[in-house]
Amino acid sequence: MKDSILLGAVAYDPKVVTIWEGMRAYFRGAGLDFDFALFSNYERQVGELLAGHIDIAWNTPLGHVRVQKRSGGRSLSLGMRDSDRDFRAKLIVRRDAGIRSPADLAGKTLAVGSRDSTQARILPLHFLRQEGVDLGKVTLLPFDSDLGKHGDTGASELEVLQAVAAGRAHAGTIGDLVWVTEQAAGRVDAKLIEVSWTTPGFDHCMFDAMPGLGETRVRAFQDALFAMSWDDPAHRRLLELEGLRQWMPPRETGYESLRAALDETSGW
Repeated sequence: MKDSILLGAVAYDPKVVTIWEGMRAYFRGAGLDFDFALFSNYERQVGELLAGHIDIAWNTPLGHVRVQKRSGGRSLSLGMRDSDRDFRAKLIVRRDAGIRSPADLAGKTLAVGSRDSTQARILPLHFLRQEGVDLGKVTLLPFDSDLGKHGDTGASELEVLQAVAAGRAHAGTIGDLVWVTEQAAGRVDAKLIEVSWTTPGFDHCMFDAMPGLGETRVRAFQDALFAMSWDDPAHRRLLELEGLRQWMPPRETGYESLRAALDETSGW
């Protein structure tokens, strides 16, 4: 139906079903004929959006910039979480490894996350290069867990943490969210592991659409999305599950570093 909206999301965790069933009820309550479809990986989801089989895709940063690239810049950015802005990654190190700055990585083993993880591999390595690190002098220990989910599961980041803790690597790269979560849960030995360096900020997930969605449906989706309020208990439950306090308008500046990283490594 031309007035309906079908959104795609990737099922990286069972909670995704709970989130989007709740969001479906919310959007329908706001007067939208809304439904969702789940995918096993972002490559399929991006392809289905470009083919016109879904109207909106809830994309990772890698999915977002790939949609823009493959659509020739025609795609529409609809909105993001407040928590998607100014995301960061950490260089964690063993305290006994003698790594006080990125320059000390020469001759060391660096554990990195999945090759499609923006926060655990693509951007940390990009920013390390910008810091002058010669990665040819660093031994990389990669963990390619859950490929296709772009690091959403956090599995590869947990493997990075475990490798550093076990002494299989001197250092590792993980997203700030996993670092904070694992610390809060008491699963990081502060006597053994510390943060040596933090990347510049970058932006994370985005709602993407194609121009065929039309101005009326774009406006209806955005109006309902941005009307969700932390002060409403029913809304707050959904916002908490999705890891935010407020939906925000889209911005593109936070993806410039990712585009540069993909350009320099032919990673598109």
